[in-house]
Amino acid sequence: MDSIVISIGGSVLISDDVNVSFFKRLDKLVDKYNKKYKMYFVVGGGKTARKYIKLGRDFGLDEKKLDEIGIQTTRLNAKLLALMINSSNKKIPCTTDEARNLKDKVVIMGGTIPGHSTDLVGAELAYKTKSLKYIIATNVDGIYDKDPNKFNDVKKFDEIKIGDLIKKYGTKWNKAGKNVVVDGPALDMIHKKKIPTFVLNGKKLDELEKVLSSKQFNGTIIKV
Repeated sequence: MDSIVISIGGSVLISDDVNVSFFKRLDKLVDKYNKKYKMYFVVGGGKTARKYIKLGRDFGLDEKKLDEIGIQTTRLNAKLLALMINSSNKKIPCTTDEARNLKDKVVIMGGTIPGHSTDLVGAELAYKTKSLKYIIATNVDGIYDKDPNKFNDVKKFDEIKIGDLIKKYGTKWNKAGKNVVVDGPALDMIHKKKIPTFVLNGKKLDELEKVLSSKQFNGTIIKV
């Protein structure tokens, strides 16, 4: 069975406008497509992680400890999602190898080790499982030339070359809780391993379904 990896931001799952009906619709969508694909979800930390990290940074904790705080938050978010997706694992794996070896129809995990975000975890898992698609489900409608949450005069890319993203954002990770659409280490792996990657708004489950069914969608395709 072919695999799909979905990196879903904590800002999608834990936000002011997400309620129980979202999780019910997501569970129904997953149940529809897990007959066709082995599905992996990697869950981010979102606003909750960033609040904890800011508090720790103000206190003077180093970046490694701040990353560890973020990782624990991603695993808590992953646990919440796993409990709401009927066909998923209930014990959250700590590594991509552990996740890859689980037999559940749907496998859900969070972060792994300090030094990167869950974007890289998702890319690593997509590579190890030879996934057909790596879907990054964030809280915006794709990749823009500027942050659409801060600027009005933005341009969304329907397609963008991975090399152009690397030129703009680099491949390094230097700050826990950094809020970017795709982090540097993930861009590096997507580029080196040529992972087919799609970026969309995870709150819009109809767009997620379009990608799962290989239809045209509102988002960004990263050309590798």
